[in-house]
Amino acid sequence: MADLELPTRQGFAPDAGSTTRLPDEVPVTLTINGERRDLHVRPWTTLLDLLREDLHLYGTKKGCDHGQCGSCTVLVDGQRINSCLALAVSRDGCEVTTVEGLAGPDGALHPMQEAFIEHDAFQCGYCTPGQICSAIGLVKEGHAHTSEEIREQMSGNICRCGAYTNIVDAIGDVLAKESAK
Repeated sequence: MADLELPTRQGFAPDAGSTTRLPDEVPVTLTINGERRDLHVRPWTTLLDLLREDLHLYGTKKGCDHGQCGSCTVLVDGQRINSCLALAVSRDGCEVTTVEGLAGPDGALHPMQEAFIEHDAFQCGYCTPGQICSAIGLVKEGHAHTSEEIREQMSGNICRCGAYTNIVDAIGDVLAKESAK
């Protein structure tokens, strides 16, 4: 894509008649699923699009593209975020974990993944990666202790199939095991 020329306003630039060019790409360093990546991305690229379109990590789903459904939830520095709302350049230097990066080095599933399977906490599976990443963030945050609190804390993740009861049970199971440690 050609450089985008933006006119400057008088008083905001030394030469009021000059133009400012946005760079085609910006260098960004991210650690994605434990692997350091030195990348060049367009300034307007969302983290979601970088993961899916450039890095071919398709577990993170594009749902509403407005931060309302949660299917794009990933962990950034251990915190759950909607990757469709984050520009990739704004996460320079961060550690990003997608559903593909949750399993251990030996291939063992993350306890939350195991709980989702054990409790049959999915139907079509489209929202499941975002649900799992969000649930891991929820456990780490430590704010939810009851089923009602789990439902409230997971309210940003929509399941169109209605597997909510099983999702809450799976998260509750992991919370119980964490608190028993």
